[in-house]
Amino acid sequence: MAKGKKLVIVESPTKMKSIQAYLGDGYEVLSSVGHIRDLADKRDIPADKKEAYGKYSIDIEHGFDPYYVVNERKTKTVAELKRALKDADEVLLATDEDREGEAIAWHLLEVLKPKVPVKRMVFHEITKDAIRAAVENTRELDQALVDAQETRRVVDRLYGWDVSPVLWYKVQQGTSAGRVQSAATRLVVDRERERMAFVPASYWDIETLAEKREDGSAKESFSARLARVDGATLARGTDFDDNGQLKKAVLALDEAKARELAEAVARVGEASVSNLESKPGTRSPRAPFTTSTMQQEAGRKLSMSAKHAMSVAQRLYEKGYITYMRTDSTALSTQAVQAARAQAVQLYGDKAVPPNPRVYRSKSKNAQEAHEAIRPSGEQFRTPAQVAGELDRDEQRLYDLIWKRTLASQMADAKYETTTVTLEVDADGTRVEFTASGTVYTFKGFLDAYEEGRDEKRADADKADDQALPALAVGDKLRLKDVEAKGHTTTPKPRYTEASLVKALEEKGIGRPSTFASIIDVILDRGYVTKRGQALVPSWLAFSVVRLLEQHFPDLVDYDFTAELEDDLDAIARGERERSEWLNEFYFGSDEHVGLRRIVENLGEIDARELNSTRIADGITLRFGKYGPYLEVTDPANPDAKPRNVNIPEGLAPDELTPEKARELIEAPVAGDRVLGENPANGKIIVVKDGRFGPYVQEEDPVDPDAVDTATGVVEEPAPKKRGSKKEAAPKPRTASLFKSMSPDTIDLETALRLLDLPRVVGTDPETGEVITAQNGRYGPYLKKGTDSRTLQSEQQIFDITLEEALAIYAQPKYGARGASSALKEFEADPTSGKPIKLKDGRFGPYVTDGETNATIPRGESVDDVTFERAVQLLAEKRAKGPAPKRTRRTTTTRKAAAKK
Repeated sequence: MAKGKKLVIVESPTKMKSIQAYLGDGYEVLSSVGHIRDLADKRDIPADKKEAYGKYSIDIEHGFDPYYVVNERKTKTVAELKRALKDADEVLLATDEDREGEAIAWHLLEVLKPKVPVKRMVFHEITKDAIRAAVENTRELDQALVDAQETRRVVDRLYGWDVSPVLWYKVQQGTSAGRVQSAATRLVVDRERERMAFVPASYWDIETLAEKREDGSAKESFSARLARVDGATLARGTDFDDNGQLKKAVLALDEAKARELAEAVARVGEASVSNLESKPGTRSPRAPFTTSTMQQEAGRKLSMSAKHAMSVAQRLYEKGYITYMRTDSTALSTQAVQAARAQAVQLYGDKAVPPNPRVYRSKSKNAQEAHEAIRPSGEQFRTPAQVAGELDRDEQRLYDLIWKRTLASQMADAKYETTTVTLEVDADGTRVEFTASGTVYTFKGFLDAYEEGRDEKRADADKADDQALPALAVGDKLRLKDVEAKGHTTTPKPRYTEASLVKALEEKGIGRPSTFASIIDVILDRGYVTKRGQALVPSWLAFSVVRLLEQHFPDLVDYDFTAELEDDLDAIARGERERSEWLNEFYFGSDEHVGLRRIVENLGEIDARELNSTRIADGITLRFGKYGPYLEVTDPANPDAKPRNVNIPEGLAPDELTPEKARELIEAPVAGDRVLGENPANGKIIVVKDGRFGPYVQEEDPVDPDAVDTATGVVEEPAPKKRGSKKEAAPKPRTASLFKSMSPDTIDLETALRLLDLPRVVGTDPETGEVITAQNGRYGPYLKKGTDSRTLQSEQQIFDITLEEALAIYAQPKYGARGASSALKEFEADPTSGKPIKLKDGRFGPYVTDGETNATIPRGESVDDVTFERAVQLLAEKRAKGPAPKRTRRTTTTRKAAAKK
């Protein structure tokens, strides 16, 4: 690099090219590819520092000083940055403008130790004007933001490393606890508990079609619903509590009364308009997107997970199409407001915008986030049609959403009028009143551009469809037809979706919007939550984890405590609290808080069996064991007998395991060990069994004929040996798993013997003399010749393939075209390697490759949506990270104490 150039360091390789073009030859732009160092593993801490830093890589006795090491995958990146630094006369740290970006900038400063001036360069959009302005308006590194992020990292390490081991020993290996993930898991579990405790209530009403017809005019009809009977208000779903009891004095019709009343109304067949009421109203647009509201709307309208939405938004930001996507702010710059208003007028007319610009105030006071809402970048917004050819499908869909939301936020209120009509019927002396409502928009305003989505709510079933009412007047006679009594049942609160969970996390102050996507990703990956459609369903593992935390670490999953902790971290970011003082209070305790260390040291005895148990009904208990959940059933007539264990079907949600469902599972026919016959080769008995990992056949010694049920072929279990008796050593019996195409109910002796004889010898290769075998493995059926294996297309080939067919497979290249290409998609040549890019489905999921570099398709992205541009980007990011080097001694540094202000 020529002498006198300025070194600009950004986080992402994708930004480098655009920013380099905007800044010109006087600058060199390089990327750190995210964080370059993190807390050390125990093995990387030198012997002389083990005592102070050994447990957490944090010296808790001296200001909670962390011990950092350069990530072994970033040594090449650091070397490249140091090379460029030698010839630079100034360094501009241009990492993202949130507190994590500030921390990355600080780490770069600590590792690179530049001897030239260092400035902090921040921008919230990647446009030429924004980048040039950022260069002209640099600032110093904000140490308070750094302290806040480093405090967060230390807290997460202390929390996770102190609490997670308790879960390993008392619940299950591999489980973990986290400052925000545990509170988020509790939210999902609490909702399921509410659903489990919910008692449904039944109620009935009557619906009819009211028809107005005047002489010579067409029929105009609308739906109406029963509202009052003899002046008493009819019960709706919202009138019942979660115990199925009415909350106020209303009339609840049963089926018999509702049908009787409906028949009476139908006989009359006519109603009169007794009341008409019209009310005007207005609707105002929502504020522009913050990180949280963008994730929610992307989930509702685009069915994107929070993680996927953030990944797409990141790409849009780095390509220069939107502003920075991690923000709590709803504010728009003056230029953005002008751009939105001008475009709204251009598209929808002069009346589309109010006389004065709308100003939105952010409720968040934390100093972490950017200073503007998410919006299209630039001083003039590009329409979705203008960028359609430059974006992939998901990028285009999300850009369209952001553009519409931004425009709508500056548009005029929508105006409407809602009319409610009351129809009265005299049904055999009973005064029956029906109501119907209709809304007409007199001015659509912002609704021309955008309408916010909504989450499912319990009262949705009671809401009438929006409809247009004909012109009516009090006293009009209407014909009633299709009079029908309808039954309803109250429903529990809907399960969280990713969108509604993000909303709940924000409302309760758990985590920060920039972390919501990773929070949800963690609880999904840990198996605490699974997705059923869009709904998040907690596992029984989550119940055990949350129960342990509630009983022994109550503060750590308390919603208010978690929110207060976030507020404290924000106070550190604003410079209002001192980092080490706060950490000391959090860990060692104070007058207000017990402290994490005291909690861990005074846990006492934890009954793991009780912790992993949930009572379902008398004598029926849900247990969570090493291999998952099961029902433990005791015999009330013989309580001292060994309980019976019953497997729970995979996919059965906790709230669906009712006492009735549990009894159904218990009473279902037991698939016992079925005797298939005798192996003629050795006289042993062949039995088919159903194990934890699926059905299998096993070869066993002959049993007493009296122990076999001649009708069913089921072997009765022998009486258990007395406790303390010495076990006799015996060779393990031969076993073999059934193929996926086989059933334990239909498998016969001949097939079972063929399974037990696997691997099957296909023959000998005449050229090498090596034996070729066919067998089933972890990844499916395959051939094996020495150390060379080849995949088979089906399990049946294990039994059927001939030596000639096997030799033909081995005669072909191991990797390459055996028939059609294995690629899911094929693209043009990669601009870096010059080789064609292919999208393939690998053992660990889909990935793109140019033959030299492989890059996994991120979770949540659809294979169908991967374009050539996206494939090039993924490969570039993978190359920037570099290959994982062999483990070597890593560069180590300790964190310097922040300078006092």
